[in-house]
Amino acid sequence: MSKLVPPHGGKGLVCCLLHGSELESEVEKAASLKKVSISGRENGDLIMMGIGGFSPLNGFMNRADWKSVCENMQVSDGTFWPVPVTLSCTKDDADSITTGDEIALENADGKVMATMKVTEKYEMTEADKRWECEKIFLGLGEDSVGGKFWEVAMDDHPGVQMVMGQKAFNLAGPVKVLSEGDFPEKFPGVYMTPKQARAKFDEKGWSKVAALQLRNPMHRSHEYLAKIAIEVCDGVFIHSLVGSLKPGDIPADVRVKCIDTLIEHYFCKDNVVQGGYPLDMRYAGPREGLLHATFRQNYGVNRMLIGRDHAGVGDFYGMFEAQDIFNTIPKPEGAGKALLCQPLNIDWTFYCYKCDGMASLRTCNHGKDDRVILSGTKLRKALSEGAEVPDHFGRDEVLTLLRAYYEGLTEKVEVKMQKAASGDEIK
Repeated sequence: MSKLVPPHGGKGLVCCLLHGSELESEVEKAASLKKVSISGRENGDLIMMGIGGFSPLNGFMNRADWKSVCENMQVSDGTFWPVPVTLSCTKDDADSITTGDEIALENADGKVMATMKVTEKYEMTEADKRWECEKIFLGLGEDSVGGKFWEVAMDDHPGVQMVMGQKAFNLAGPVKVLSEGDFPEKFPGVYMTPKQARAKFDEKGWSKVAALQLRNPMHRSHEYLAKIAIEVCDGVFIHSLVGSLKPGDIPADVRVKCIDTLIEHYFCKDNVVQGGYPLDMRYAGPREGLLHATFRQNYGVNRMLIGRDHAGVGDFYGMFEAQDIFNTIPKPEGAGKALLCQPLNIDWTFYCYKCDGMASLRTCNHGKDDRVILSGTKLRKALSEGAEVPDHFGRDEVLTLLRAYYEGLTEKVEVKMQKAASGDEIK
């Protein structure tokens, strides 16, 4: 009997991925259906619905669910859900589709990823998109307050750019997923379905599992967070995004090698599982922190590590806004409707010379000059510019891998330094 937290939604793992003869039949049918192109984000969302990562969702949201999620962080039946999961299409596509039609969803590589029965189509005006952005991406940081959000968001916020660039209509309906893409082949042993992760945790006898979300290579703060989680839980799930990132971020295969190296040299391996999941980043800060906790519950995780500026970008979010939002979310009644994966909140962490080790604002009473302020952005900026990386920022074995990656780049992307990563906010 599993001791893990149950999947979100009270329906077990809702997996829309087909197998065997059912898959063969649907692939054959899809060849004759109207094709609708999907974005990278929608491709990742489809795979998550396929493998049960987005349980209890079984398709793209209708207008009522979209509106309720933006406003109340709940789908229309009351189940907690923090960000919209929608599918956009052109007006021409929408005009050619009738409610009740079945369509095939084709990704940028020309691969049909799923079929969908269209239950609703609804227009998304510019005003609708702006409203969604303000509900999902507007935070308490310097780039959000005082009416500044729209002055900078279209240039500096990739999540806002993504939503505002969506097509004119949304299509809603249940999906039948035909493929996991190339993730199983590209990241063997790392890419995992919720069922696979749960089996691994059950095999280890774990009941309390913490997840560490990663989109940057692991530096000393990440290592410290993971080890704190191991101390208070049965084990830690180092769970990396292996979907698409913004320009300048380090690709998944490099990050996976860095994590492998850290686990090999600096962790008790029995207490760590490395995994990968197929989503694109939304860069939605606090709302995305909630999404990370929601789908991690489906993976069997009951504690989500939330540190400084979780899933943030630029200076759109307050330092610990992603922690505070967990105190304000709805707690719906009814089996499985509430979020059960809770935050494991950690203060700002750094290396302190006087403490002679990793510390946080809760444990260290020394000054800024005694501290090495750590962040993925600072690390990427230093490496991309060929600058010296301060002592105690990262493990030498990891820095060797990262320097080799940057030396092999033929085109460099400027890495902007935001206040959240600079350490300027530390008194």
